[in-house]
Amino acid sequence: MLSWLLLLALANPWALQQQAAAGRPEAIGSYSAGCLQGAEALPLSGPGYQVLRPAQRRYYGHPDLIHYLRNLAWQSRQQGLPTLLFGDLAMVRGGPFDFGHRSHQSGLDADIWFRMPSRPLSMNQRNNPRPLDLVNHDSRRLDRTRFQANHLTLLRLAASDPRVDRIFVSPPIKLELCRRTSGSRAWLRKIRPWFGHSSHLHVRLRCPADSQDCQPQKAVPAGDGCGGELLSWLDEPTHITPSRLPAPLPLLPRRCQRLLAFPYSN
Repeated sequence: MLSWLLLLALANPWALQQQAAAGRPEAIGSYSAGCLQGAEALPLSGPGYQVLRPAQRRYYGHPDLIHYLRNLAWQSRQQGLPTLLFGDLAMVRGGPFDFGHRSHQSGLDADIWFRMPSRPLSMNQRNNPRPLDLVNHDSRRLDRTRFQANHLTLLRLAASDPRVDRIFVSPPIKLELCRRTSGSRAWLRKIRPWFGHSSHLHVRLRCPADSQDCQPQKAVPAGDGCGGELLSWLDEPTHITPSRLPAPLPLLPRRCQRLLAFPYSN
């Protein structure tokens, strides 16, 4: 047992962490090479939402992210949307996942599924969820039989919060938003095309004021993002299957190494 834990820790010690790192909440480093101090857990269910795959324990985040998600669920409920399904946030001390996302490391990223069930899911359904893919990957276009007005409402609500830096969706979904949006289009600027996001939207918050060592991304370009840049994405493949193979660990800030705890060494 000891040797197995040692091998796991050498591969990715972040996956072994069991408790939040002590100290005031801070997002440290970048979204793809960072960690999280003073993490807060998102309750596994609440008004208007449920957390998927809770056994993976990827439901932690900076308090700004937790408040954002709970508020979004409340706003969505007020708009008459069905239950929201929240996927991966971050691990209890952040850091890289064993498989899947390369980001989600500093407690400021969250996945929100496009599937919105009419009734709460059972625990078995939450552990083995069925996604709703909004893109026809053969035609590389939106599947209009699946995209609903609720998806437009959800994306508008999600992007309208000033804490949001950007939201990733598959390029055909962004194109549909550009076509359907009338009136104020300012929120569209935050919706960014990125492959691998046809069954969920990926929210990324700005660096919080309390996190001096958080590394922001380059600012989103001006405009609504509905021009030539978007069109250039549409001739490319739209489907990416997340790898479940271990990826090399990124070089993290020195502060992150201080947050690691090794339960097998006690």
